[in-house]
Amino acid sequence: MAPPRKSLDFFERVWAVVRAVPPGRVTTYKAIARYLGSPQGARLVGYALNASHTAYPPVPAHRVVNYKGYLTGKFHFPTPTTMQERLEAEGVSVEKDQVQGFEAVFWDPAQHLPLPEVFLGETLSGDEAPKS
Repeated sequence: MAPPRKSLDFFERVWAVVRAVPPGRVTTYKAIARYLGSPQGARLVGYALNASHTAYPPVPAHRVVNYKGYLTGKFHFPTPTTMQERLEAEGVSVEKDQVQGFEAVFWDPAQHLPLPEVFLGETLSGDEAPKS
């Protein structure tokens, strides 16, 4: 059995979840925070996405919107229309900075990914294997 990976920092965990969001779907800051065990951490998810522009592989941060489907992160892209343009290129309809048919394109990591420690390949403590 391979040794467990060292625990990722919160930003890296957010980036991994966002990379899993399929093209043409969106998720929310809140859904990511909940999935990662920090239900009050939506703002921290936003900070992680703001820092993702140098991450490799790239992070499709345009797929993360607020809980009502608004493009609240649009000013953190090269232009104020970049986020909308990227979503529309994937088939997501946006009007007045809000995703249309939000419920139909919403992607909840808790519904589509395994438990975070499985998805992220971590142990619960991050540095040692779980006790049997």
